[in-house]
Amino acid sequence: MTKKVTIGARPTNKTAPEADTWVESRTTGDERKMKRLTIDISEDLHRRIKTQCAMRGTKIADEVRELLIQKYGNQ
Repeated sequence: MTKKVTIGARPTNKTAPEADTWVESRTTGDERKMKRLTIDISEDLHRRIKTQCAMRGTKIADEVRELLIQKYGNQ
């Protein structure tokens, strides 16, 4: 008994143009352009951060942004 499986087209690595436009046009409340920052952290640290943020009703990005402003200033 043989089973036939149909495989779709190979996915591309290209993002949708509207996604790129959205990322490039993001601003904060004071109209500054935003840049994305990606870091690797341990699962344990992520879990603790996420738990604390959930209890405070805040977003991880907002908390990390505030810590970076405290360290490097808000210019």
